[in-house]
Amino acid sequence: MQRILLQFDSDPLPSSFDRVVAIDAGVEQLFSYGGVTPHNVTPLVHGAIFTRAPGELRHTAIFIGGSDVAAGERLLEAVRQSFFGPLRVSVLCDPNGANTTAAAAVRAALRHLDPAQTTALILGGTGPVGQRAARLLVQLGARVRLASRSPARAAEACQRLRERVPGALVEPCESSPSACAGALPGVHLLIAAGAAGVQFLAEPQWRTGESLQVAIDLNAVPPAGLEGIGPGDKGVVRERVTCYGAIGVGGLKMKIHRAAVQRLFESNDQILDLEEVYALAGQLS
Repeated sequence: MQRILLQFDSDPLPSSFDRVVAIDAGVEQLFSYGGVTPHNVTPLVHGAIFTRAPGELRHTAIFIGGSDVAAGERLLEAVRQSFFGPLRVSVLCDPNGANTTAAAAVRAALRHLDPAQTTALILGGTGPVGQRAARLLVQLGARVRLASRSPARAAEACQRLRERVPGALVEPCESSPSACAGALPGVHLLIAAGAAGVQFLAEPQWRTGESLQVAIDLNAVPPAGLEGIGPGDKGVVRERVTCYGAIGVGGLKMKIHRAAVQRLFESNDQILDLEEVYALAGQLS
């Protein structure tokens, strides 16, 4: 029986990136749908779960993508609500690649750090990848400083994180160069997770952090989010700081993405969201 993956994308055109990864992961039939919303997704889900016997549903799965992460999360909930009894299929939720990218970044960082002894500063911390990296880190016992251009947004994101992870050690800060410099003392891990083409700090600015051990820049579009880190850096030590660039992290991100798609076809009852994707990353890295 062929492995069928239904790609639900909230954008008008389904992502070509996600389509390529699905094929490379061994999907035999890929049905891609754009413009999917919580209001029109149920018939698509029912078409997937009513066409094969319960014992055969592990051969069908759903991938939720799109550039809007909040829309992807709403789609995931609508898909869950469309299942009933044994009539369900496994689902991977990775809109904008946020879950796989955050998982890869945190796994890379923790090759060198003990999370319980780590203070992290995340620039672009209210974006989708920044928020998910923060969530993983506080769950693992790290302290996190969440930086945004808007102090109000940073404070709101920190409050949501505390509600989701009771006891989370997280505090907001501003991502202006001067504010970031003030937040660097005591930081062991620096992650730049901002929008493409946004440079947060020049190299002399982020290198002032005397406690800094690992720096990760997830921006693949020039200029670098952290000046001085090359896109291809993968564990490159530059003056005592271990550096990772977007491509250096991206290799693991792609490995996680493909493995997660493959995992979907092992059973028909899995929901692979952030924590599940991170657990899978731990088996790969």
